[in-house]
Amino acid sequence: MTAMTIHVSDGTRQRLEDLARRRGTSIDRLIDDMATEMLAEADAEARFQARAMRGAGRAAEGLRLLARARDAAGEA
Repeated sequence: MTAMTIHVSDGTRQRLEDLARRRGTSIDRLIDDMATEMLAEADAEARFQARAMRGAGRAAEGLRLLARARDAAGEA
């Protein structure tokens, strides 16, 4: 594991200490969890953007497929 130094205000440091204490963890673990969550969100956004790019200009086709699926569901 790599060590990293971050600079935060005294107030932020105190609030992080309080939050970590309430959650029964360390500030290090709290920061690691937050960073992991942010990276997961960034990865999900990148996947969503890639899928959106693949579907760009294909709205009419998608709407036709939805209509066909809706019609098929109505027949079942």
